[in-house]
Amino acid sequence: MESTQKALKGRDLLTLQDYTSEEIEKILQTGVAMKKGPKLRPEALKGEYLAMIFQKPSTRTRLSFEIAMLQLGGQAIYLRWDDLQLGRGETVGDTGRMFSRYVDGVVARVYHHLDIEELARNAEVPVINGLSDLFHPCQALADLQTVLERKGSLKGVKVAYIGDGNNVCNSLLVACSKMGTDIAVASPRGYRPSESVVGSALANARATGATVELVEEPSEAVRDADVIYTDTFVSMGAEIEREKRLATFLPRYQVTSELFSYAKPDAFFMHCLPAHRGEEVTAEVLDGPRSVVADQAENRLHVQKALLWMML
Repeated sequence: MESTQKALKGRDLLTLQDYTSEEIEKILQTGVAMKKGPKLRPEALKGEYLAMIFQKPSTRTRLSFEIAMLQLGGQAIYLRWDDLQLGRGETVGDTGRMFSRYVDGVVARVYHHLDIEELARNAEVPVINGLSDLFHPCQALADLQTVLERKGSLKGVKVAYIGDGNNVCNSLLVACSKMGTDIAVASPRGYRPSESVVGSALANARATGATVELVEEPSEAVRDADVIYTDTFVSMGAEIEREKRLATFLPRYQVTSELFSYAKPDAFFMHCLPAHRGEEVTAEVLDGPRSVVADQAENRLHVQKALLWMML
């Protein structure tokens, strides 16, 4: 654990594509250790400060990072984008340079991935992507830990993602392909994941032996899957497209008990939350015995404690 902590110290986390399979595995192992020993390293980040810049509202990201810092002895400072001079025209680069003089790390939750890249280029402290339009790496780490807990391994597991090829889907493609986990994505034309991300995932898969599939038919993606995963059809910032999106995705891409019949008998359901019952998933599935969404949400805390300890 100590050697990996040194290897990741001072690093940014903008996308898991920048991390090796071995580094991701060590983060997950540390997250598992943090979960088993919640009092582990209670003073590790004493005197350390984490700035949290949020352009988008949040429940799990904000709560998990704040509690993670407190449990490790540090402090987190929540800052809304429009409470900062960013909301009045100060550049992201100037903000990053200034933050480096005050805090030991930054978590940013932004609309545009280019903003977090600019922040990381200019900040001299680690920058963690709490969500952007392109990636949600912290969520993917929590997802991998949840699968690992349930299946005992990430290799030989198939994840089926159904719905919009958004930031969560992009990060799952990267995370699964890096760790040798098979992934199949079913999305309508026009709503597929980023082509560049798919290209990276295919390259990762060639190195790890994973398979990456993109299809249109949900039942094809779900066939023999261990995990069925979905996310909202209308992400933050896309509300103006709500009616068009729902007309495109429903009812074909809704996760139902019927769709589960194509998966393995012990397959379970995952969702990064918040969920919209009756849209991307039925209440029967989301609230049923196969759902592990609460475990996913809890694991955000543990992997983020691991990240903060290792990076700060």
